Amino acid sequence: MTTSAPAVSEPDPSALACPGEQVGPCAMCRRKTHKYGRGGAPLCQWCAAPVREQWGPNVRFVSTRA
Repeated sequence: MTTSAPAVSEPDPSALACPGEQVGPCAMCRRKTHKYGRGGAPLCQWCAAPVREQWGPNVRFVSTRA
């Protein structure tokens, strides 16, 4: 059973549990979500779900910036 994502104006639950300076837009839908480090490409839980299905649960973002 899948649930539909709420309106984009509503933040991802992870954004509510982190400090304000660590909140940023989802790379796909622009919903407020938790940023995973400087230069990261964060995805909210709804945009990350199809990516995880395609690439598997072990996919991680690795920054190429120094």
